Amino acid sequence: MWSRVCRAGFITALVLPCSLFAVQSAHAALGGTPMTPPTDASVSSRTVQPASGAASTVMRSASGAASSASASASYTVRETTLGNGTVVREYLAADGTVFGIAWRGPQMPDLNELLGSYFPQYVAGVKAARAARGGARGPVTVDQSSLVVQSGGHMGAFNGRAWLPPALPAGISGTDIQ
Repeated sequence: MWSRVCRAGFITALVLPCSLFAVQSAHAALGGTPMTPPTDASVSSRTVQPASGAASTVMRSASGAASSASASASYTVRETTLGNGTVVREYLAADGTVFGIAWRGPQMPDLNELLGSYFPQYVAGVKAARAARGGARGPVTVDQSSLVVQSGGHMGAFNGRAWLPPALPAGISGTDIQ
């Protein structure tokens, strides 16, 4: 006769590998390089140039003549639609570093992979937010100086976004991550 512990271990050994295949990996990391899309994903990219009038600065030369220079920087939005219908948008700085990520779709993406080295900071922020709400679940906002994550939704309709405030290019704000 199998003990409960042996039976639970056996079931875990069977289920864990299957569950790993069911989760669609994105292989991206906030603050790192863009994702390597799964084989069943479609990818599109576009370059965005923020309005230069909103973030322009006036520079003075040594002679005192004023010239206007744009302080905003272009960035790339790379959209990946996973096979399960979830859309992940990566916001890439000129050097190719991911400074923001947004997602929406029927399944929650793997935030451990999307947030990369920032995931433990996110988990700690979620625990603190839930403790402040008396353990209540629901939409989560982690708003720290080095990381902002907003995540919510319900079964079949998840959405969220995350960005690194210190890494935002000039002229870009968190509201641009959508």
